Formats: sequence, C-alpha cells, structure tokens
Amino acid sequence: MRTKDFSVLDAARRRQPWGALALVMLSGLAIMRNGVGFESGPPQPAAAARPVIRPVGPAPTAAAGMEPLPFAPASRIRIPALRVAAPIMDVGLDDNGWISAPPPQDANLAGWYQNGIAPGMRGTSVVVGHVDNQAGPAVFYGLGSLQKGQHVEVERFDGRIAVFEIYGVEVYAKNDFPVQVYADTGEPELRVITCGGGYSRAHGYDGNVVVYARMVDSR
Repeated sequence: MRTKDFSVLDAARRRQPWGALALVMLSGLAIMRNGVGFESGPPQPAAAARPVIRPVGPAPTAAAGMEPLPFAPASRIRIPALRVAAPIMDVGLDDNGWISAPPPQDANLAGWYQNGIAPGMRGTSVVVGHVDNQAGPAVFYGLGSLQKGQHVEVERFDGRIAVFEIYGVEVYAKNDFPVQVYADTGEPELRVITCGGGYSRAHGYDGNVVVYARMVDSR
C-alpha cells in the first residue's frame, strides 16, 4: 500500500545526487528503444530531420506567484492535444541498473521514475511510456506530433495537478542521447519520453522522442 506520509520520501528525494541520477537515466533509456514498429510508424517531430543537437527553448513563463510544489508521487498524466488520459505507475531500476518501463501489454500506462523528482517540484521530472506494443499504438504513440504551447497535466497523489507547457519536442539518436535532457534548470520541469526515430526489426527504434515542458500553473 502506498504511504501518504510524503515527508520522509521528500527528504530522500532532496538527498538524491541529480547528476548521478541523470547518468543512470541515460543508461536506462535503452529499454525504451525496443518497440514493435508499424508500417506507417508513429508521428515524428520536425527535429527528426536534423542531424545535430540544437538548443531547446525558450521556456514559457510561469503564472505570477506560482511556487514549486512539495513532493508527492505522480498518479495520472493528461495530454489534451492527444486525448491521452493515462494512469501512472512508479518505476525504478531493473536488475541491470536500467530504468524499468511500464508493462508493455498495458497500452494505456505511463511510468514515473520514482527515485527522481516528483512532477511540480523544483527540478526535472521524467515520465516514460511505450510508443506501441504487439496490439498497436500505445500511450505515447502521438508524442512526436505535439507542438510548442500545448499542455501536459500531471495529477499527483496529494490531489494537486501540475500544469506544464511544452517548449520543445525533439528526437535523439539512441547512440547520441544528450544528458542535458535531464538538466536541472532551477524550475519545475517535465520530460516525457518514448521511442522514436527509424525502426528495424533487428534493432527496434533507433532513437527517443523527448518532450520538454515547464510548469506554468498548478491547481
């Protein structure tokens, strides 16, 4: 049963060395590269045509007087532009030290890396999900079609909702994935990540789609 006493967990999160966590996450994304693939493929951001990594931004401005939220686990993600409304499960690391993905058989399920930053806290929170499975498109199939200015909402177990505004959608090759994706900007940020790029049966997807978003409101 999930504890509702977030204070102890919050203290543990504050002690996490984010630089080390970012390197763990960078390694862990390997398990997000093995989707099924379909003839037409998922939507890809315009960045898919660019061979070099470019700066992302500028980030949006938060609502006046908005403060970062305290720690509370994520419970649900909503992306209105994609009609996504999916429960979020906690994910950790597997036996090989990689971040675990949600079970692939559940197409409408996302995962929040529970040893990182909670959505709405100061820092960069990460939510992952599959692009497809054996049955067809999965929760983040349309991620590459998102546009700047659209919103992602993350519900938390304390009843609060963190509202994030997208300011970048990129695709990175799996062999050149920048650790800067997880950089702490000093603001409450969110990264939503799924498989992307080209696909082959032998190697799966050759990259990852990354949505950059900053919290602009909470309720």
